[in-house]
Amino acid sequence: MNMLDFETTVKTRQSIRQFLPTPMSRSEIERVLADAQNAPSACNTQPWHVHIVSGETLRRVGKVIAEKFAKQEFTPDFEFDQSKFGGIYEPRWRNQYKHVFTDSFGVAREDKEGRAAVIQRNAEFYGAPHVAFLFMPSIDNHDVNVAADMGMYSQTFMLSLTARGFGSIPMLFLGLFADDIRCELGVSDEFKLLHGISFGHPDWDAMPNQKHLGRVPVNESAVLHW
Repeated sequence: MNMLDFETTVKTRQSIRQFLPTPMSRSEIERVLADAQNAPSACNTQPWHVHIVSGETLRRVGKVIAEKFAKQEFTPDFEFDQSKFGGIYEPRWRNQYKHVFTDSFGVAREDKEGRAAVIQRNAEFYGAPHVAFLFMPSIDNHDVNVAADMGMYSQTFMLSLTARGFGSIPMLFLGLFADDIRCELGVSDEFKLLHGISFGHPDWDAMPNQKHLGRVPVNESAVLHW
């Protein structure tokens, strides 16, 4: 397999919102996991506990998530509310909403039914044949540090997929159903669900995947001291 160079990988990685049903092979997934295992972590603790779910198990988990979502029954381990991000951050998440609903799925802001249908795609993993559920141990007041390690693992996992010709999307949505997912996968309550990553072969003909959400200029995020 010809793998992408690093610069191409980081610049072309994007959140895939429509996958082909074709599954990856076990060996392909294991190679991605081997790459991700090299992610850095505080004191080399390597706190990630990853459950790769496919096939009938994924269908079962998806059914539970869809039922709980329909009832609006949520059990997140961590809260996230993008509306609390004001100032320079608000235009960024509003632009992301426009990118997803209007540009990718052609749904107008006032179309409540259309927007609900797009949100429902989260519960269907955007058609991905595989999902990685990322669990972390909750350790006193160190959760923020552990979560940082988990973020580095997630990025390494997704970059490996991109470099190898696959695609992924990190999904905070899946963290809304932490109790149910733990129950279905037999995971101890000692581990908190941070998020999930849906992955597989991207459907490049699908409109959502033909739009690549941009980034702000580097000088808006970084300050160089010489």
